[in-house]
Amino acid sequence: MGFAEYKNLDLVEINRSVLDKWKAEQCFENTLKAREGAKKFVFFEGPPSANGMPGIHHVMARAIKDAFCRFKTQSGYLVQRKAGWDTHGLPVELGVEKMLGITKEDIGKKITVDEYNSACRKEVMKYTKEWVSLTERIGYWVDMENPYITYDNKYIETLWYLLKDIYGKGLLYKGYTIQPYSPAAGTGLSSHELNQPGCYRDVKDTTVVGQFKIKNPKAEMAQWGTPYFLAWTTTPWTLPSNVALCVGPKIDYVAVQTYNAYTGEKMTAVLAKSLLYSHFNKKAEEIALEDYKPGDKLVPFKVVAEYKGPELVGMEYEQLIPWVKPVSVDEKGKWSDASDKAFRIIPGDYVTTEDGTGIVHIAPTFGADDAFVAKAAGIPSLFMINKSGETRPMVDLTGKFYMMEELDEEFVKECVDVELYKEYEGKWVKNAYDPQFTVNKVFDEKAAAAAETLDIQICLMMKGADKAFKIEKHTHNYPHCWRTDKPVLYYPLDSWFIRTTAVQDELIALNKTINWKPESTGTGRFGKWLENLQDWNLSRSRYWGTPLPIWRTEDKKEEMCIGSAQELYNELEKSVAAGFMASNPLKDKGFVPGDFSKENYEKIDLHRPYVDGYILVSPSGQPMKRELDLIDVWFDSGAMPFAQEGLENLGKEQFGQTADFIAEGVDQTRGWFFTLHAISTMVNKRVAYKTVLSNGLVLDKVGNKMSKRLGNAVDPFKALDEYGADSLRWYMLTNAQPWDNLKFDFAGVEEVKRKFFGTLYNTYSFFALYANVDGFDNKAPQVPVENRPEIDRWIISYLNTLVKEVKACYEDYDVTTAGRKIQDFVCDHLSNWYVRLNRKRFWGGSMTEDKLAAYQTLYSCLETVAVLAAPVAPFFMERLFSDLNAVSGMHTENSVHLVLMPEVEEKYIDKDLEERMALAQQSTSMVLALRKKVNIKVRQPLAKIIIPVLDSRIQDQLEKVKDLVLNEINVKEVEFITNTEGLITKKIKPNFKTLGKKYGKMMKDIAAAFAQFTQSDISAIEAAGNYSFTLAGGEVVLDSADYEITSEDMPGWLVASEGKLTVAMDITITDSLKKEGLARELINRIQNLRKEKDFEITDRIEVTVEKCDDVADALSEFEKYVCEQTLSEKITLVESLEGADEVEWADDRVLRISIKVLSL
Repeated sequence: MGFAEYKNLDLVEINRSVLDKWKAEQCFENTLKAREGAKKFVFFEGPPSANGMPGIHHVMARAIKDAFCRFKTQSGYLVQRKAGWDTHGLPVELGVEKMLGITKEDIGKKITVDEYNSACRKEVMKYTKEWVSLTERIGYWVDMENPYITYDNKYIETLWYLLKDIYGKGLLYKGYTIQPYSPAAGTGLSSHELNQPGCYRDVKDTTVVGQFKIKNPKAEMAQWGTPYFLAWTTTPWTLPSNVALCVGPKIDYVAVQTYNAYTGEKMTAVLAKSLLYSHFNKKAEEIALEDYKPGDKLVPFKVVAEYKGPELVGMEYEQLIPWVKPVSVDEKGKWSDASDKAFRIIPGDYVTTEDGTGIVHIAPTFGADDAFVAKAAGIPSLFMINKSGETRPMVDLTGKFYMMEELDEEFVKECVDVELYKEYEGKWVKNAYDPQFTVNKVFDEKAAAAAETLDIQICLMMKGADKAFKIEKHTHNYPHCWRTDKPVLYYPLDSWFIRTTAVQDELIALNKTINWKPESTGTGRFGKWLENLQDWNLSRSRYWGTPLPIWRTEDKKEEMCIGSAQELYNELEKSVAAGFMASNPLKDKGFVPGDFSKENYEKIDLHRPYVDGYILVSPSGQPMKRELDLIDVWFDSGAMPFAQEGLENLGKEQFGQTADFIAEGVDQTRGWFFTLHAISTMVNKRVAYKTVLSNGLVLDKVGNKMSKRLGNAVDPFKALDEYGADSLRWYMLTNAQPWDNLKFDFAGVEEVKRKFFGTLYNTYSFFALYANVDGFDNKAPQVPVENRPEIDRWIISYLNTLVKEVKACYEDYDVTTAGRKIQDFVCDHLSNWYVRLNRKRFWGGSMTEDKLAAYQTLYSCLETVAVLAAPVAPFFMERLFSDLNAVSGMHTENSVHLVLMPEVEEKYIDKDLEERMALAQQSTSMVLALRKKVNIKVRQPLAKIIIPVLDSRIQDQLEKVKDLVLNEINVKEVEFITNTEGLITKKIKPNFKTLGKKYGKMMKDIAAAFAQFTQSDISAIEAAGNYSFTLAGGEVVLDSADYEITSEDMPGWLVASEGKLTVAMDITITDSLKKEGLARELINRIQNLRKEKDFEITDRIEVTVEKCDDVADALSEFEKYVCEQTLSEKITLVESLEGADEVEWADDRVLRISIKVLSL
């Protein structure tokens, strides 16, 4: 049986056939069986949602995870990989609403909650088939037959257990606070949701500096026109809810006599002193107030008084937009007009003078900071009272001003100026919320942006009423909903919170023990997030998700947190006994507490609306109803270390175990990574994961974010059809570090296919071709390494160094460097050096020890590369390994992914040998580059190269490989010289980047010194490595990174420098050298004809050539050499050779050649 040979490289076919092999032989399952009892490497899979198609970025994310899990398996660990599905939350619900053509408000009206949730359950698994297909096709080994599913009752039950644990520690509480709220999604958002990448965006809004008319002004404020406090806002729609103005206690303020630029009215404005010239043109400072005429571009102004912030505190002003009066509400829910407590100046430490006027407009119903300072100062909020007697902000949950018909009639009568408000009732505060801009379920962002906004309408109204000092467009950063891409509001809501701030110190301390890749994400993006942590808003006002397991009495004085289905069952039994429930719904459905079988849990449903109807009994005998909130979907996924195991494993090692490794996109830094960390810290007081790799974005080739709208998204399935998984995996994992953003370019994938896989394929094909001719099967005793030629010992040394370095990279979760080292070894060392220099050892003749050593060495390299690269390119390396092992039988394993990583054999590592071979490669590369520069082919011999010696060690090393180098570069002689002056002219340039950091202000003098360096100085610097000299500003010490030395060509010579190595090449071609070059050209043409005619590599031939002078001259000296190289018995020159093969020849001529196989 010989080694398999192929006609061409077909990575797609390899992908397909290897996948068939894996399925037939259950390779993934066998890796788990083979490692049973071994030490575990714990990996957590972050659950995707299958209601959307997978993208090209999922190929990278899954390849990263797969690579390290495969490596750990090949390192002897048991690596169990359980897939998961994230099935709750906004992505699913919004998709269903769009599909059904409904909004959140329609649920429970046009469609029942049960029907809606059933639609969600189906929709969330819509693209499961595509996800499974992609996962298989890219070679991501993960158990998709037994995934954890977050909507599963056993999963939900475990979430309840964790919530009860958190509740029992006093970390779960209910609060009424200002929170980020998404009208488009119909729910509040947590702070980590608001900090997903891309949520804060620059938007251009209409802003206004409002004029708040001062009551009872200080004397100097009342001497020129009407006195006003100036306050700036980027959200004019909040001004009708203004109840106070806030000043900074340490800020200086001024009173300024001026005019309103719009109306020409006299006025005195109060604002921060440091912001004076932001609102008044300094050029107008010298203009007399009396000289102003309405319409003048320059509006004069005069500062007449200064104040400290506290001097303004307590001053009152008139309500800016008096549509609604603020109210106060007592404990019994009775409201009363509270205008007398509002509309005054209050202090606030958070006020700055970075922008605005240094006076902040306070609307407590729409800002957490506003609410805090208002409450501290006894300022009431401006609430509406709805028909149920409940307090509500002026804006409803859909994002529009309340309709008066929705409000309490008495409230409207007493507190609403109907004539003023009726023009604005029902108006949307953001055009993004207005349904008229959503046509056929698609939001028309351009139309919404072009239409007039409520902000503009309010600003124009203020301008007409002489209440606007300045109106302008302003670009600022504003938060958007991570799922709807629409702006959020800050809104007062009743919500349940997890008191994460109570464990903040523990979260920060434990984070410092986690191995973050890259480290900067752990200390920066994640670490800073923890330092500025807020309590976790757990509540979601939605329908499809995990219900909050808290039941409360109507008076809110008693509550109970349920921690399991069994506990709920028992409490329902008590409720039946108390007469609150007619029967136990769980018992009715045949649920048996303590039976953790799938069949038992499929009998019940712990979702809404079912659990909403369960009435429990309090310790005092009162009925308790469930709080209708769902919990944040990020809690679902963050609880997976516990919930994927279920309560049947409570108390066992795997329940809530710490992962050795996780990896997901950078967007999970404040999502899954945070919730995993938070839950594990609160429940287990330990980290959820030891190492986390945060991968970057996959952008298009010019750096734009991929999207269907832009038409630049890459279809992963089409990419797999064209390139196969290995090309994509290798490209995406080695092109850039995973945490850097990848500019995806198919040209790069093509290059990987050609350069790496093509080179490795050609190397194997060369090996298989000659091994099959010679019957080599690698079963003969190994030739001792010490008995092999130096070139073999070199590649074996380099191979062991590669094993050492690649394994270290994998262990350090650096797949990029690991892959690059393997690629460099294959392309630069194995193929381009070892195989190319040793071709003749594989040609013809008997199986000598030297030939056997060559085969064994090349086999070992190919097999080791297959094992080392298997984690990154699992399909091709499986094929390569299988093709090698099918003949050699070296391994009992039927898959490379079961084979242990090779061990380093330190005794074979020879650093001196590697160093001198590296010098040989470097000098060869430099000379070949010089040849290319002047278009002298390698087949043309040259007379001489000169290498200046700066380091005797370099000369010693090069002396040992000079014959090899000369043969490679086709040069007759090398000369080493110690003094280059007069022969080679060198130039030196400073590296301003490195020197600037060290010497800063001295750089001008250093640059001048470089310009004065003599050839002797440059030689001394080059030889020294570290070189010092003194300038007026002090001593300067140069190291090799601080300068670049280049060499100039000499007449008749070309010169190249690279680091400490300089090579000069004689480019004079004598007649004898020219003849030899032509002889080599003739060899090339004959060898090409042999290939074209499919001659066997051992066939001897006879050659006839149509005579021409240069060929005849070349053969007169080199015929024997040509015959030896081409296996020709003789070469005959004839005057004319009709019907022969025509080949290109020098000077655009055609040469006719005939070759025939000699008969035996």
